Amino acid sequence: MRRTVYFISDSTGITAETIGNSILTQFEGVQFDKHRLPFTDDARKAEAAALRIKTLYAKTGERPIVVNTMTDPALCEIVAGSGALMLDVFAPFISPLEKELGAKRSGAVNLSHGMVDFEKYEARINATNFALTHDDGMDMDYAHADLILIGVSRSGKTPTCLYMALHYGVSAANYPLTDDDLDRLELPSRLLPYKDRLYGLTIEPQRLAQIREQRRAGSRYATLKQCNWELQQADKLMRHAGIPSLNTTHVSIEEIASKIFDRFGIERTMF
Repeated sequence: MRRTVYFISDSTGITAETIGNSILTQFEGVQFDKHRLPFTDDARKAEAAALRIKTLYAKTGERPIVVNTMTDPALCEIVAGSGALMLDVFAPFISPLEKELGAKRSGAVNLSHGMVDFEKYEARINATNFALTHDDGMDMDYAHADLILIGVSRSGKTPTCLYMALHYGVSAANYPLTDDDLDRLELPSRLLPYKDRLYGLTIEPQRLAQIREQRRAGSRYATLKQCNWELQQADKLMRHAGIPSLNTTHVSIEEIASKIFDRFGIERTMF
């Protein structure tokens, strides 16, 4: 089965897409063609979206699905005229909350992903800059690091640090274990004062070799033998030092971050 899904919003569409994708993953036997229509914030744009959806409906005979986060009921009604299945993300929550809080929703746009809280936004940007300057051991002043990821090259340290910084404002550094570190089976002396902030990332050798081959094709660095050796030594080093670790092979960045936060007791809300 194949169905078309539109994520429609009067703002960025990030909320509609995030929630929509979470729901759609529950239907493993269906393939979804996904389209995001952000900033549908006036009647003209809503009518254009409705026409696009209606045209597809007439062409395929399959009813499109709309995951909607538009706050203006009039715009929602225009899009609903397309005949699509309308899934309003906010509808199940607004009425009960209005009743509970004794207040009406504002209907304001772009509050979830806009620059509403400048202090939090600045914290996220500062954390992102921290992750970039402390990437791959470039800057080893870890005094202000919330946590430090260690592991062999290409085990997922950099993207995880950037994700935690950009979405949660966590100052995360990372250090790549070198051949010298792995030969000695000892943590570098610069890391010892921050041992309680260390967390290790590992990966399956075959996957690591595949990733490295894409980066440096035909190199010793990418051979399965080298990958096996590095990972075995890194595992011994982290076990000896008592550093908690996680195999990232089949785990998403979002899951990696959540597991790390849970380990360190870090409680941050997204955005």
